Amino acid sequence: MKEYTFHYGHGTKSFRLDESKVIKEVEMPQVAPLTDIKQAVLDAIYHPIGMGPIDQVVKPGDTITFICNDPTRVANSFDFMPVLVNEMNRLGVPDENMQIVFSLGTHRLMTQKEMAEGVGKEIGGRLKMFNSDCNVPSDFEYFGTTSRFTPVLINKHICHSDHVFLTGTIVHHYFSGYGGGRKAVLPGCAAMETVRHNHSFMMDPHAGLGKTTGNPVYEDQMEGVALWAKGRSVILFNAILDAEHRFLRMFAGDYIEAHHEACKFVDEVYGVPIPAQADITIASCGGYPKDINVYQMQKTMDNAVLATKQGGVVILLAECEEGSGSKVLEDTCRELKTADAIEAKLRERFLIGANKAYAITRLTKKAHFILVTSLDRDLAKDMLFDGAVDTVNDALQLAKTYVGEHPSYILMPTGSLTVPLYRP
Repeated sequence: MKEYTFHYGHGTKSFRLDESKVIKEVEMPQVAPLTDIKQAVLDAIYHPIGMGPIDQVVKPGDTITFICNDPTRVANSFDFMPVLVNEMNRLGVPDENMQIVFSLGTHRLMTQKEMAEGVGKEIGGRLKMFNSDCNVPSDFEYFGTTSRFTPVLINKHICHSDHVFLTGTIVHHYFSGYGGGRKAVLPGCAAMETVRHNHSFMMDPHAGLGKTTGNPVYEDQMEGVALWAKGRSVILFNAILDAEHRFLRMFAGDYIEAHHEACKFVDEVYGVPIPAQADITIASCGGYPKDINVYQMQKTMDNAVLATKQGGVVILLAECEEGSGSKVLEDTCRELKTADAIEAKLRERFLIGANKAYAITRLTKKAHFILVTSLDRDLAKDMLFDGAVDTVNDALQLAKTYVGEHPSYILMPTGSLTVPLYRP
């Protein structure tokens, strides 16, 4: 028997298994993390992809907007933002010519304290900072309509600067292909109706993890952002992190070309071949904030299902200290009660929040899900999870009622990042 310890919220959970029954531990390939963060940031912006060095682009007196991630996405903005801002100072851009907009998409608003913590207290005290609140129509400007009829409504705070930096990190995304890049703008700084219409394409079978060409969600986002970006200086600064939130690589430059190159690296470090699917997959989201709520936890569900046999069990370690993360998600599950009913309702009228109910419950057709969580037990049942328990051992006992006493296992200690690749 071997003991394993996985991240859970701000702490860990441990359990023991017969390691001879473990098919694979799905872990990222070993890539040495960057050691000199400041130099890595400067190297990226002075040797960018698809554009000239930053000192040939940014001129003294220019105005700059930085788009930064909200707390649900680990970006370590507090590490790179001081370097970027101070370098802009050196190039002749004073603090009063710079601002930060947090790309919330449809997520809750951030407090001033959270903003300052996100970018570092020094920068938070020097630059103006704004939330992009998708529910305030007067905050958005119209840039036309995509060929898929998505109205392109973008937050006014990112529309009137000489340069806009799209910052953040890149991971696989379960229906828009990859995070990062254009997502800082759409959905990050887009109005609710823009996000709602774009995300409705997640129902299309061509939408999916790691897919760009032919993916209607991704292509619609790219088209919408291009309408906004026309005639603008839009600069990408995206990083890729390891499971311990350390920087592995930084990419800067043209927001399309640099993102394409970064996604190739994402495939290399997050895609992990597996020899077979397991009866039971034990997955951790990777701890806080990846398991802050069910809304964020769902991304790990999609990855874990790839490692699991049809009708098998996923044991998911997800504290969910903020509950579900969406009242609409909860209400949709309680009202409609089945995965088929939720899908039918969403096809009839697509709603943000209800889409997450679909994303979660559709997976229950492929596997049984047992949560190790602090989530309310009745709420977990409403969302069609097969169990919600306190320990991994409790989850294992329940799982064996579905797959028998001698199951095989796959372990995913960083399930929100790693994508199991099974090719029979």
